[in-house]
Amino acid sequence: MRTDYSNWEPLAVQEVSSIFSGMSIDWGIAGGWALDIHLGRKTRNHSDIDIVVFRADQQVIYQRLKNDWTLYKAKDGKLSLWSADEYLDAVNSVWVSRDSQSPWAFEIMFMDNEQDNWVYRREKTVQEARVELFSTDENNVPYLNPAVQLLYKGGVEQIREKDSQDFLSVLPTLSIKEKTWLKESLKRQFSMGHSWIPHLE
Repeated sequence: MRTDYSNWEPLAVQEVSSIFSGMSIDWGIAGGWALDIHLGRKTRNHSDIDIVVFRADQQVIYQRLKNDWTLYKAKDGKLSLWSADEYLDAVNSVWVSRDSQSPWAFEIMFMDNEQDNWVYRREKTVQEARVELFSTDENNVPYLNPAVQLLYKGGVEQIREKDSQDFLSVLPTLSIKEKTWLKESLKRQFSMGHSWIPHLE
């Protein structure tokens, strides 16, 4: 088990892409990096880098990474080794380093789906077609679409300052369709209201 949660030396976007591009699965850059790729510029420093994949593809990822990387499952605030042939049903993220002493290089986050739809774990009535989840940049790097990424950032009880900053940076670039989708998704999750909703009206 590891407890050095802040020991990060994240890979660059292109380094991550070189690892995942050979896998025959849906994947994309997520988090603040996804929003910066969407904007076409770096708006702030990023202490880590996240990749989203579908839970059903986890063994493809494990088999591809196991020889070169050490994989830790994150559950209940603890990081423990992901064992071979272990299906992670109740684990939502995996932290990856070169070995047990190396800094963290990237984090893999699992998404759920029902047939051809992505399902938002925090409010399962919020869904989106898998084919609508990702865009690609000029280097053909896939990234999570901004409205979906902002839902992950805003769909918590206490929004972090950097996530509010990301929202305000990306908001002017969202289409009417994306704003409406994000607004309605937040309303479903937060029936008592959400601080971002007035900005999306």
